[in-house]
Amino acid sequence: MNCSDHCRAAAFIFTLEGGQEEAPVLQPLWDVVTARQDWLRSPFFPVSFSFVVYMAFCLPFLLLDFLGTKTPALRQYKLHPHSNPTLGMITRCLAHTIYNHVVFIFPATVAHWYWRPVSLPEVAPELPKVLTDVLACLLLFDFQSFVWHALHHKVPWLYKTFHKLHHQHTSTFVLATHYSGAWETLSLGLFAGVCPAVLKCHPLTEMAFFVVNIWLSVEDHSGYEFPWSLHKLVPFGLCGGPPHHDVHHMKFRSNYAPYFTHWDRLFGTLARSEPEGKSK
Repeated sequence: MNCSDHCRAAAFIFTLEGGQEEAPVLQPLWDVVTARQDWLRSPFFPVSFSFVVYMAFCLPFLLLDFLGTKTPALRQYKLHPHSNPTLGMITRCLAHTIYNHVVFIFPATVAHWYWRPVSLPEVAPELPKVLTDVLACLLLFDFQSFVWHALHHKVPWLYKTFHKLHHQHTSTFVLATHYSGAWETLSLGLFAGVCPAVLKCHPLTEMAFFVVNIWLSVEDHSGYEFPWSLHKLVPFGLCGGPPHHDVHHMKFRSNYAPYFTHWDRLFGTLARSEPEGKSK
């Protein structure tokens, strides 16, 4: 723990004893998290956390795909109502995801654990600070991914060598989210790890950003659009959502940004399309 962490911890203890200020709203949650410090400091934690959160977000959509074959009413929410992942597609994507996590992501997290040991301050961040920092991380990641993504589509060698695998599924489904090669998996993971480090986020904020980032990437590839989807809740079309990324998988030369639309608007690569089976 560095000097600033000690100062914050001392201020927090003084607050509890003196009663002059209230503890951060997120302090009980952070206390639960830090009670498992041995696991959090383990090199196994990042890869386990990533895989478990990813699968937890994927499972509801896989269930919808299964139920949709028996309940036609559920298909009204699919971008492509007549498209459904086969057992072979699901098995292949799942096996590939596990392979990437074991062979590539785990060694990378071990290296990160060795070179940058985990530091866990005693005091939780304030909730407004968490929200603003998570948004800042998302905006930074969105910019990094836009540049990386556009570059891999503009340079034929990069596309064929590294990115083409991810585009094998023109009609997206949820497990296609992580269906990509080692280079793409590690580079996007690096971008996600750099964002909270550059912005000097609290570890709890970093975890929150990873959860939100995984959810948005899963939702983008899910093939479903609901009335409560994030892009429908955020005004002025600032978020693209599943339809935005679905168009990218269909047209390849547009919608490079993963979550927001401002970079595609600025560079003239924004495209919209009416999903199959829906009226304009």
